[in-house]
Amino acid sequence: MRTRAGALLAVAATGLALGATLASPADAAPKPAPKFLAASELPPHPSSSWTAGKVTDGAPDNLLSCLRETLPGYDSRYRAFHTDLDTSALQLTIVVGDTGKAKALATRLNKDIRTCATQLEQADPEVEATHRDYGTLPVEEGARVHGLHIEGSWGSSDIKLLSVGRDGGTVTVVEWEQLGDFADAPVKAFRKTTTKAVDKLY
Repeated sequence: MRTRAGALLAVAATGLALGATLASPADAAPKPAPKFLAASELPPHPSSSWTAGKVTDGAPDNLLSCLRETLPGYDSRYRAFHTDLDTSALQLTIVVGDTGKAKALATRLNKDIRTCATQLEQADPEVEATHRDYGTLPVEEGARVHGLHIEGSWGSSDIKLLSVGRDGGTVTVVEWEQLGDFADAPVKAFRKTTTKAVDKLY
């Protein structure tokens, strides 16, 4: 009887240990939400300080039109920034979760930015647009920086700097914009901003 009782206790203890092992992944703490840039981490403006908005769920309405159709139905959040003059910026972060899908999303977003100039010109014959590739950055799973100049026949001239970066299953897009052309773009400072944005996600 003692032998049988001991065997039953051993089986019960094994079952409890197995149950604890199986339960542990579900009981693990969830991954924290990705962090966003602070106003002080944007390219310095020569005559105005940056103001950061609140981190908001979803995607901003003023996101570059070439990117809107690509955004999947995943968990996305953004923060908008502005100065007192003609310069604005935003950071959009998309939590995909799956590393392979996140890599595919980053690749697609970079492609959309590269082809955006052609898309804008096809959509409006009064617009001329030019894209420049400013190369990659060695941060986390990598980032790429782009420039986009958009000029209208009515006299408008806007310069954008954009970047796409990835940390595991999370993708972030940073956009900076002001009146002007490529000569007015703070590329070196924006590359630092992009590196910071990707590096501080987690």
